[in-house]
Amino acid sequence: MCGIAGVLGEAAEAAAAPLIRQIAHRGPNGIRTEDGPGWSIGHARLSIIDLEGGWQPLHAAGSTIIGNGEIYNYLELAEEFQLQGKLATGSDFEPLLHLYAQEGEKAFERLRGMYAFCLVGGDGRTWLVRDPFGIKPLSVTRDPGRLNFASEPRALFGPTQARMLQPEAAEDLLALGYVTPGVIRPNTIFRGVESVLPGEIDLVGDGDREETIRAPLVVGPPVAGDEASLLRRLDAVLEDSVRVHQRSDVPYGLFLSGGVDSAAIATLMSRLNARPVVGYTCGFDAPGARDERAQAEKVARALNLDWRETTFTEQDFWRIAPQVAWALDEPTTDYAALPTFKLAEAARRDLTVVLTGEGGDELFGGYGRYRRALRPAWLGGRAAEPQIDAPFLAGGGANALKRWRQAAKPPKGLTGLQRAQWGDIVTWLPNDLLLKLDRCLMANGLEGRTPFLDREVAAFAFNLPDAMKVRGKYGKWLLRKWLEGACPAADPWGKKKGFTVPVAAWIAPRAADLGPRIAGVKAVAETCDAAAVRAVFSDPAQAHNRWPLLFFALWSLIHLEQAEPARALADLLGEA
Repeated sequence: MCGIAGVLGEAAEAAAAPLIRQIAHRGPNGIRTEDGPGWSIGHARLSIIDLEGGWQPLHAAGSTIIGNGEIYNYLELAEEFQLQGKLATGSDFEPLLHLYAQEGEKAFERLRGMYAFCLVGGDGRTWLVRDPFGIKPLSVTRDPGRLNFASEPRALFGPTQARMLQPEAAEDLLALGYVTPGVIRPNTIFRGVESVLPGEIDLVGDGDREETIRAPLVVGPPVAGDEASLLRRLDAVLEDSVRVHQRSDVPYGLFLSGGVDSAAIATLMSRLNARPVVGYTCGFDAPGARDERAQAEKVARALNLDWRETTFTEQDFWRIAPQVAWALDEPTTDYAALPTFKLAEAARRDLTVVLTGEGGDELFGGYGRYRRALRPAWLGGRAAEPQIDAPFLAGGGANALKRWRQAAKPPKGLTGLQRAQWGDIVTWLPNDLLLKLDRCLMANGLEGRTPFLDREVAAFAFNLPDAMKVRGKYGKWLLRKWLEGACPAADPWGKKKGFTVPVAAWIAPRAADLGPRIAGVKAVAETCDAAAVRAVFSDPAQAHNRWPLLFFALWSLIHLEQAEPARALADLLGEA
């Protein structure tokens, strides 16, 4: 897990250095830069594998690479292609350079991992590549004759360069909670900044993208078999994924909630490790807050985990909110970013890598909206699409929903359940769940890994029969069935309490003062109806809309007006 940045094209000499310095938090172990003909690249390293020899840029077989993320099957690739003796380092990215020399861009299809990288080939071609699920980020901008890229958009702006809001993206953020991918261009919240889409393989030349290939995602042949055989296959594919996701030369653990997904990861980590695995859980210090610590502790004791809990308080909310707004330069209003940031703070004291359960719901069919989508209308069925409640936006956010539908359009031949899953996999997953995981952990120098989003797990899970994913009132049927036998303490058939952060209760005492100030923030005024914004903060019935508006105001002050995070919050609170 690292940060990368670079300039490709004209006048590139030494151009990467100022870019990579702006994302030095992604690589606390150090920065290295290098120039070549028509390129300048930089790498900020968080050392995970081959602590001494894995520094980048890496050179082999005539090519050069910088990468962010992990290629989990690097050992298998080295063995398959008989690279032992040819490798100068133990880096997980070096085998790719040898594969590229043999196969060209076909080598990218062999990768199993999370990654965003720039490869300058010995054949004169340069590539920008992002993993199929978009676990690792990559953004680009264009100047005359050259293309700039970086792990985070913040690196692509000069210190005095104006940052302009893209109105449609801001509307998406406040209606959906994230910016829809690939519909508006450029497809980020900043004018002029474009996100390389998940699975894109871009050939770069003359300062622009000459050709784009899309890597296959999850659609494949149906997975057949009776329940017993599918349970055995599930056990094997999950164990294999967790095994390779544990590859690390630094301490690792996991984030443990009270849910099925993280309990499954914990069960397999416990099976694969001789020593107790370190697990972190976050709970909330607020009356009536839903708290999963009791269930997480039950799982931890059954699996003999080294379990550690952290509490998120009202004081944490006001301290962390501006830090989260700073970390999320590509924004999401998902309030789960707050405890994710607090967990990362706590875990970083002892760990460098954590495994998490992201992707389990999307691949195994866990969300209630999937079950609703399968019911007839007379039984309460409705499409599995976002339910928008944004009275402060013109049209109530209807245009954002239209863009979401366009982005979520599935390929032909999918079942009704798969179509619903597909919509989340290409919108909500990369632009909310994975975005917040990347930014909140990297802001704290911590790497997050997602075993459910392994290509082998995804190919198995997505293509299961619908009845092995959704049955009656239960989603994730096969995963629950497996967990019932593997870790009964996880109570996989119990009613999930859900995960809520009591942000409305913490904002309420200051709502009357916050409303007018938030309505007066430039980006809020440009995007929303000011009177409707003030009404959100005066009407208790609209308390659920306060956090998205508070976050957007903080975000815009920090990233558009370049205020210091603490100063941005102080201005909104009216504090001198």
